[in-house]
Amino acid sequence: MGANEHGVCIGNEAVWGREEICDGEALLGMDLVRLGLERADTAEKALSVIVDLLEKYGQGGNCMESNMAFTYHNSFLIADRKEAWVLETSGKYWAAEKVEGGVRNISNQLSITTKIDREHPELKEYAKSNGWWDGKKEFDFAATYSYVNTARMTTSGGRYCEGYKLLNKHKGSITSEIMMEILRDKESGINMEGGFMTTGSMVSVLPQQPNLPCIHFFTGTPDPARSVFKPFIFVPDITQLLKTTSPTFGHDDPVKKQPRFQSKPDRRHELYKKHESAAVVMETIKDKGKEMLKEIQELEKQKISQMESILQNECFDPKQVVNLFSQCVEEELKIYS
Repeated sequence: MGANEHGVCIGNEAVWGREEICDGEALLGMDLVRLGLERADTAEKALSVIVDLLEKYGQGGNCMESNMAFTYHNSFLIADRKEAWVLETSGKYWAAEKVEGGVRNISNQLSITTKIDREHPELKEYAKSNGWWDGKKEFDFAATYSYVNTARMTTSGGRYCEGYKLLNKHKGSITSEIMMEILRDKESGINMEGGFMTTGSMVSVLPQQPNLPCIHFFTGTPDPARSVFKPFIFVPDITQLLKTTSPTFGHDDPVKKQPRFQSKPDRRHELYKKHESAAVVMETIKDKGKEMLKEIQELEKQKISQMESILQNECFDPKQVVNLFSQCVEEELKIYS
C-alpha cells in the first residue's frame, strides 16, 4: 500500500482463482503498487499504468524472501480525491469497477461481479475458451475466474465479508479514527496474527477541496492494535525519514544475486526494532505494558486532533508540517525507551 504527492492511494491484496500463477520472475503486486504511484497523478491513470505493465511483463514470482515459494494474483483498491476504482487480476487478464458510492473493500478473493467498467479486451473470450463461461448468461468476473459463490460474498463470514460488514456499519459517517478501529479488528481477521501478521497499516484522508492537504496516517510497525498511526503530508523539503527506512545493501543484497534468497538480511528499521521490543513488554509485563499502550494511544489521539484542526481551519503552513511524521516517530520512540 502507499500514496503519492498527487493524492493517489493504492492498496493491494493477494487473490487466487482458476488461472495458474506464474512461478517465474515477473512483477509482484507490490511492484505494481510502487510503479502505479510513481507514474500516475489520478486513480484511473494508476489503473492504466498497472494494466499496461501486466500486459507487457506479467505478474508472479516469489513474494517471500526465502526458498519457500509463495505466489498469487493481485487485486487493488485505487483512490484519489475525486474517484475510486477496484482492479482485480488473473494472470494478464483483469476487470475494473468504478466505485460509485457507499463503501467498498478488497480482501483475499475476487470481488468484482457483473459491474465491470473497464476490462482486458480478451477477458470474456479467454473465459469461454477455457470453458469457464458459456457466453450466454450474464458475465460475472469473480464467479467465472475463481470459485467464489458471489451470491454469498457479503454473508459468508470470510475476511472480505467481515470487512464489508464493519465498513457498512459506519457507512456515511466513517472518520479516520473509525478506519483505524476497523484495521485493528482481530476477530474479523482484518488485523491478522501469526505467520501472516499485519505488517503495517495506513489510513488516508483525501479531501475533495483542492486547497486542503491529503493526510496519510502510517504505522510503520506490525499489529495496528499496538501501533501508532502517525500523520504524513506531502510538502516540499521533506528530508529522508531515516528511522523508518529499511537498510539497503546495494549490489550485495541477496535479492539481486542469482540464485536468489540464499541469505536473509535484517531489513528492520530503528522504529520496527524498538516497537518489537515494546510489544514483548506489552505481552509480558502487565502494568508497564498497559501504561505504554495508554501513552501511544494518547499520542495518536493528539496527532489526529492536530490533523482535524488543519482540515477545519482550511489553511496550513507547509513549513510547519515538514517534520510532522519524523517528530511523531521520535515521540513514539521516547515512549518505548
